[in-house]
Amino acid sequence: MTHDPTSPDVAATLAATLADVRSRIARAAGGRRVELIAVSKTKPAAMVEAMIAAGQLVFGENRVQEAALKFTPLRIAHPAIDLHLIGPLQTNKVRDAVLLFDQIETLDRPKLADALAAAAEREGDLPHLLVQVNIGDEPQKAGIARAEADGFIRAMRARFGAALQGLMAIPPLGADPAPYFRDLVAMADHHGLPIRSIGMSDDFETAIACGATQVRVGSALFGNRPDSATPLGS
Repeated sequence: MTHDPTSPDVAATLAATLADVRSRIARAAGGRRVELIAVSKTKPAAMVEAMIAAGQLVFGENRVQEAALKFTPLRIAHPAIDLHLIGPLQTNKVRDAVLLFDQIETLDRPKLADALAAAAEREGDLPHLLVQVNIGDEPQKAGIARAEADGFIRAMRARFGAALQGLMAIPPLGADPAPYFRDLVAMADHHGLPIRSIGMSDDFETAIACGATQVRVGSALFGNRPDSATPLGS
């Protein structure tokens, strides 16, 4: 979508696209509740406003600074927004992330856990947390390695208690995602974690069939973007 994001035509298109994606989610879920995270990274606030007007309140962003600039004013007008961090989190951005996000989906290393614990103590609050698992053991991707995941999840549950809500993963690009989705769901089941954030624009229906409780959809809602080759959260 390259037109003026404030135009009525674009707003109507976004609303129709949202309705279509929600309908597809509902059909795949078969009555089970699956939450749609609208991935708004790189998209202007006007597009987010149009999505809000159409009834979408859950959004995902990759970068703390971009999210702060975009969503701080939006939240004044729309305090019910539920904002998720779905991109890698640097330890020097943790305090800002804790203050801004309702859910951080990319907890993947002890140093980040230390920073989150310190920020939570300082601020007196902590968002919901998901452990990101490198489900395909890909060296270029973030996430805790599969061999270390069980021990790390147990340690994070002991450290953060009920704040640790689930797991997130991104399957290898070009591979059949279903086996990876099933592995992530089985891991969440093993640890008694209710949230399984898996599935993006090209495979969210497969993810739902495998047990996803949250899907991260960007390009199928907002259209392709210049960085669409980046797989995270699209």
